[in-house]
Amino acid sequence: MTPGVVPPAAPLAITLGDPAGIGPEVILGAWLRLRAERRAPPAFVVGGPQLLGAVAERLRIDCPIVPIADPAEASQAHAAGLPVLAGLDGAATASGPTADGARLSLASLEWGTRLAVSGAACALVTAPVSKGALANIGWNYPGQTEFLAEACGRPYRDAVMMLAGPSLRTVPLTVHVALADVPAQLSADLICHKARIVVGGLRRDFGIQHPRLAVAALNPHAGEGGKFGDEEARIIAPAIDALRAEGIDVSGPVPGDALFTARARAGYDAALCMYHDQALIPLKTLEFDEGVNVTLGLPIIRTSPDHGTAFDIAGQGLADPGAMAAAIVMAADMAAVREAARG
Repeated sequence: MTPGVVPPAAPLAITLGDPAGIGPEVILGAWLRLRAERRAPPAFVVGGPQLLGAVAERLRIDCPIVPIADPAEASQAHAAGLPVLAGLDGAATASGPTADGARLSLASLEWGTRLAVSGAACALVTAPVSKGALANIGWNYPGQTEFLAEACGRPYRDAVMMLAGPSLRTVPLTVHVALADVPAQLSADLICHKARIVVGGLRRDFGIQHPRLAVAALNPHAGEGGKFGDEEARIIAPAIDALRAEGIDVSGPVPGDALFTARARAGYDAALCMYHDQALIPLKTLEFDEGVNVTLGLPIIRTSPDHGTAFDIAGQGLADPGAMAAAIVMAADMAAVREAARG
């Protein structure tokens, strides 16, 4: 955890991700890094004690695995090593995704989600999964975010993805859609709805009492008076006016090429972006090894490293655990903020 932050009462849960990807090795690496830095919060991995032990042995990662039967054992067990819930396991492979691996990653996600929803875990940190492998076994969700929304009884539109790093937070208002389809999906209602959730999340989970938002333009030069598009005048500016009328501190529409300079970043707590790459390119450029995917708008806390399964380098000891370590620390800090607010 961040030094000086009081840890939450319950441990946080870390899901395995796809066992053929880099999830297992970055979990091990992150835990070792945080232990060495004395920042490791009480936590446990949801399943895979033998799998994680095999990965640690193959890659020569000196991380003792401590099997536990209940999340409540994690706080005491973590002094001896990485606590891992027993009862769910599989083979450690790095030869590409398999149906068995997809089933294991899904079982870990489902179990971890139940523990977070019940309060047995204070937060959920999800390792990367293969959406294609999951779809092949009948999983009908675009991603883990949508799965978590349904598990929490919330509509998909209430689960807002925010990418966060030490110097930048961004929110893509449209996510996994073709760039050509973005303008048709934008609306003042969409912008206002997600902005309200972001403001609530910054207050509830990050302790920012008066959040400042910046809203990106869609077109070059913010449309330049309609020469390059009218979405700014027709959709984005009316949404900003409506949010300001509600008392939200929001600026924009800001041209995308001016929104992410150091001076601009100092003026807001989160940037709302019109499409996927507009949000992720600056975040990954600035914070690639510390970028965290945070889900706002849910009753549970969920973070994830902002990278994928990286099957091409899995099992070679090349994966940087920095983003997973950042996701663990951020989840624990968010849980501490919520707990402090409850008194």
